[in-house]
Amino acid sequence: MVENVPCLKHSHDGLTIEGYSRAAVQTCWRVNELKLLFDVGVQPWDFMGTPTLFISHAHLDHIAALPAYVSRRRMMKMDPPVIYLPDSAVDTAWDMLQNFKRLDRGSMPCELVGLLPGDETDISREYVVTALPTRHTIDSVGFVVHHRRHKLKPEFLDLSGPEIRDLKNSGTEVTTEMRVPVVAYTGDTNPRGLDENPVFYDAKILISEMTFVAPEHRKEKIHKHGHMHIDDYRQRAERFNNELIIAAHLSTRYNVAQVKRFVQKALPDGLGGRLKLWL
Repeated sequence: MVENVPCLKHSHDGLTIEGYSRAAVQTCWRVNELKLLFDVGVQPWDFMGTPTLFISHAHLDHIAALPAYVSRRRMMKMDPPVIYLPDSAVDTAWDMLQNFKRLDRGSMPCELVGLLPGDETDISREYVVTALPTRHTIDSVGFVVHHRRHKLKPEFLDLSGPEIRDLKNSGTEVTTEMRVPVVAYTGDTNPRGLDENPVFYDAKILISEMTFVAPEHRKEKIHKHGHMHIDDYRQRAERFNNELIIAAHLSTRYNVAQVKRFVQKALPDGLGGRLKLWL
C-alpha cells in the first residue's frame, strides 16, 4: 500500500478514526466503518476508496486535494464521489475542478452538494449526518453523525406481535426514531461553534481543533481568527460528555514536546483521560 501521508489511527467503540491535521498544513479524516471522509487538505492514497466526503470550509489546508481525490477515483475506475460542502463554496469549487480538468486534460466526475446549517444527509439506513454552523473566518459548518434506530412507542409495549402488526397495516406509526450522536467533527472554529451546538459535547467521539496551546497567545485574537486555545477546553471541562475527545489542527509554532508540556500543565488529567492529542 502507498503511504503518502503520515496518518494516525485510533479505534474507539467499533469505529476507526484515521487522519492527519496540522494548522495551515493539511487536514483530512476518515471513519472507515461509516464510509465517509471529513476534509481533503491532502488525500492519502488509501482514502481514495471512500466515496462520500464532507468538507467543513474552503481554506486550502482543508480542500486543496479535492481535484486529486476526484481525478484518482476516475483513474481507478471508481464511481464518482459525492462531496458535501458549504453552499457558498459550491460554485467556486466547481470552477476549480474545471480548471484542473483543462490542465490535466482529464474529466472530474463528481457531485457537489451545497449544505446549509441544519441540513441532514442520509449516508445509510442507520446513519444521518447533520450540518451545524461553526465560527470561522469564512463560511463553515461542522458535522454530527447520528446513529438512528426505531423503538416501539411506550403505549404499544403491552401489545402482542399480531396486534402491533395490525396497527402497522392500518397505517399507525408504532415506533419512534431514536438518535445517538456517535461522531462529531467541528472543523475550524472558535469556541462559540461548540457552545452554540451542544450536541458536539454529547457525541461519543468528538474531533475538534486545538490550534493554540501556549499561555502567551492571546485568546481574543485567536477567537477573532476562528480558532481555539487549550484554555477554551479547560474552561469547558465539565461540559464535555464525550467518551473520546480528539484535539487536532495544532499550530506548527509548537513541536510535539512543547504541545505535550503545555497540555499537561493546563489539563493534567487530560479531561479524565478522554483527551487524545493528534500528534
